[in-house]
Amino acid sequence: MKILLASIGTRGDMEPFLALGEILQKQGHDIICLFPAQFRSLAEDSGFRFTSLGTAFIEMLDSKEGKAALGGGGTGLQKMAAYIKLATRYKNINKELVELQYKVIEEEKPDRIIHNGKMIYPILWGMKNKDCNILVYPMPYVMHYAKEHAHVAFDGDYGPFFNKLTYSIASLGLVQTILSVAKQLKISDGISRKKIKQALFNGKTIYTISPSLFSKPDYWDKHVKVLGYHERDKTVNWTPDKALEDFVGKHDKILLVTFGSMTNPNPAEKTKMILDVLQKNGIPAIINTFAGGLVEPEAYDKNLIHFVSQIPYDWAFPKMYGVVHHGGSGTSHMAVKYGCVSLIIPHIIDQFLWNDILSKKGVGPKGPAISKLKANVFQEKVLDLWQNKFYKENALKLSAQMQSENFGQEIIEMVEGKNGE
Repeated sequence: MKILLASIGTRGDMEPFLALGEILQKQGHDIICLFPAQFRSLAEDSGFRFTSLGTAFIEMLDSKEGKAALGGGGTGLQKMAAYIKLATRYKNINKELVELQYKVIEEEKPDRIIHNGKMIYPILWGMKNKDCNILVYPMPYVMHYAKEHAHVAFDGDYGPFFNKLTYSIASLGLVQTILSVAKQLKISDGISRKKIKQALFNGKTIYTISPSLFSKPDYWDKHVKVLGYHERDKTVNWTPDKALEDFVGKHDKILLVTFGSMTNPNPAEKTKMILDVLQKNGIPAIINTFAGGLVEPEAYDKNLIHFVSQIPYDWAFPKMYGVVHHGGSGTSHMAVKYGCVSLIIPHIIDQFLWNDILSKKGVGPKGPAISKLKANVFQEKVLDLWQNKFYKENALKLSAQMQSENFGQEIIEMVEGKNGE
């Protein structure tokens, strides 16, 4: 079959699709990626065909407003102003994204589309091509009601009644967005609020989450499945340099500090604060500056600290004692999978959720938001992470559970089969 993987977001939003693509490619399927242009190399490194959603979305996130909205720094009013500017800019960009989705899908005529909730046209396409589109979510509490937690956008547990209300509010907004896209594309046949809701809630859905961190509620329908965390081989076309290998070789216990694709308005200030705490307490660390949320200064203790501009997590995490990170779904899963303790410094919505989940699982202390990261708080948290053996014991137990999970065949059957059974 020709299978289109369609995703909008940061790099972390691409990774679950690339991992699923590798599983399906091994079955002989033709895999095409429809991602923002900045992620072409990720798709091509995995041997997939690539078609572009343009550069505008990622450029928006990398803008001054994007950094202010997604990172720390500034007052609440400044962040609110940044969100408003970002929303206005996204409204215009999204019209172009919708047109590109429509164009590619109509030209490629895929047999299946696997997509995230930000890709709207595949939902409309799936209403005409029953059981041929599969929604993928890398986090819980985004679509299907869970009694113990509100929708991720509302961040919390307000009791079953109010929790359910938050999912209703979120679904109303999504349905309205889909109606607007249908109007933009002049699609009217068979389109109504009721039918859109049926397509969203009765269609095939995969949560790419480890049951060790979130198990499927028994009141969810059978076409909604929690099918584990999957990762692709990220060491393709990458080898460690000698300086990195030497640094890892001379330290028995190391932290990796990484904010992944997250940025913030004050990367030099954040880096200095983190460096000061690590050096003061003699904690060896590798600091990843990948997207610019952290930056390498001119002077620091090179015996204790090593900077990298990128590093494959599947190479690094097995060698680390723990990870200080932003709390993306993939990073959170990988930290647990490889038995690392975690200190999450959340930047945006779902990262606060993973901060809650991992701290409740006892693999590290609950971390402060990037906007509230101060030296005294960071020192308290990182020393707790470094010294508390309880966290490591729990991380290793969860690691054993996650490493035993194998949902590859279920994913293949759900994608290939008409009924997802």
